Amino acid sequence: MWRRSFSTLPKKKWDAVVIGGGHNGLTAAAYLARGGLSVAVLERRHVIGGAAVTEEIVPGFKFSRCSYLQGLLRPCIIRELELGRHGLKLLKRSPSSFTPCLDGRYLLLGPDQDLNHSEISKFSKHDADAYPRYEKQLERFCGFMDPLLDSAPPESLQSASSFNDKLSNKMYKSAFWARCFRQAVSLGHKDMVDFMDLLLAPASKVLNNWFESDVLKASLATDAVIGSTASVHTPGSGYVLLHHVMGETDGEKGIWSYVEGGMGSVSMAIANAAKEAGAEIFTNAEVSEILTEDSSIVKGVLLADGTRVESSAILSNATPYRTYVELVPTNVLPENFVSAIKNSDYSSATTKINLAVDKLPQFQCCNTNHSGPGPEHFGTIHIGAESMDEVHSACHDSENGLPSRRPVIEMTIPSTLDNTISPPGKHVINLFIQYTPYKPSDGSWEDPTYREAFAQRCFKLIDEYAPGFSSSIISYDMLTPPDLEREIGLTGGNIFHGAMGLDSLFLMRPVKGWSNYRSPLKGLYLCGSGAHPGGGVMGAPGRNAAHVVLQDLKRI
Repeated sequence: MWRRSFSTLPKKKWDAVVIGGGHNGLTAAAYLARGGLSVAVLERRHVIGGAAVTEEIVPGFKFSRCSYLQGLLRPCIIRELELGRHGLKLLKRSPSSFTPCLDGRYLLLGPDQDLNHSEISKFSKHDADAYPRYEKQLERFCGFMDPLLDSAPPESLQSASSFNDKLSNKMYKSAFWARCFRQAVSLGHKDMVDFMDLLLAPASKVLNNWFESDVLKASLATDAVIGSTASVHTPGSGYVLLHHVMGETDGEKGIWSYVEGGMGSVSMAIANAAKEAGAEIFTNAEVSEILTEDSSIVKGVLLADGTRVESSAILSNATPYRTYVELVPTNVLPENFVSAIKNSDYSSATTKINLAVDKLPQFQCCNTNHSGPGPEHFGTIHIGAESMDEVHSACHDSENGLPSRRPVIEMTIPSTLDNTISPPGKHVINLFIQYTPYKPSDGSWEDPTYREAFAQRCFKLIDEYAPGFSSSIISYDMLTPPDLEREIGLTGGNIFHGAMGLDSLFLMRPVKGWSNYRSPLKGLYLCGSGAHPGGGVMGAPGRNAAHVVLQDLKRI
């Protein structure tokens, strides 16, 4: 991992400084450096990657501590930065989903359509026939949205501008909306109405309209609530079902993958591309303040040790709250802008547990006794989600201030395909858990006994499906919402840098009027997941923000 200390940071004025060495910040740095700028990336922690990081918390076991699957990283970034040449190796999962049931049945899903039909038929012949049509429709919707991800939203001009700037902005907006209109026409009236329904409806309504099997609906519904505080019955949760088909690996749609070496390898590959282009990356370099000149333009940053770093442009990979409320001095930004940032939703109900185990879980419903991995071990394993009602009940507990009595758990075992992250015969297991409120009403995440009790609750739930699982645990690492905030810098513990509701997307992200990565403070840009198009290991905010900066600097 990258461990260059900031003590070696040269005293010079940089063209651009990137606050935070997460994957978006590194992506921005790579494109800025390729554009000919001198770029410094300043990372607070001892290791780069942000939430896309690999760490050896337990000796011999390498954990993807936060993010754990790759599928959203934009193909243009992989291609343009030649990430394969820089060490990125993707490991495709097939099957990609496994849902065990306490009644002895199970559901496997994946890229194999014959397998899907056979598996779903165990629960419903109607659903088995409907499933390919469901996936095809979602793929068409993704095709409509896909071009929106790789460019800045068509924002209004935010400051006094020249005639050429006004003309350029008008032409850009006209071309953008014309392209959207053409795509809407090609989608057709029926699909466009269905798309609007998907955007506005609860996930439960969408899935109930398609399917009758509780197990299938629950397996798909987890895509709609992952990383959020929402229930499957929350209006607007339906559009997140698109994640089911948004994943892509090596050009194959709908395929999510593990990354050899863990998710930190994504960040390392991007960092290698940035370094090759001339960017410099510094760890243990915490930014404490963004420096301004006459409260109107940035002039650099102040590090926690008092070091001043001068720059003409600052790109923040931190959350909008951290950037605009905590790093920018008081009274520099307009009051209504700061108020909108403060009132954004940063809530989280997500906990991540990373485990080192001495054997694979043996699921009772599979009735197998093999020591090596079987089809049930390769994909995402859905625990405690046999019906949408169970998912909703887990959410309801959290709404009442309690960690879910029966949590919804997404288990992945990347070591089934990646032999570089665990000792022979042993495995790394990721548990992505919902719902866990930031401030529980019945205790505190700062209390070791309370933390351990919840961890054991999760392990015992898994024991119901895979007897003896708890006894296989060697050690574990647990990150609750406050831990994610403190260690990774995620405000409120929100893994997306802010909620991904319909009121916080596209032209409304991070706030209305400032969706094009710029800010009211000249020279300060947002390049993290709090900007369009949002969270996930996508890289699009970093790439898009870098293009905006390069465009702005050409005008000076």
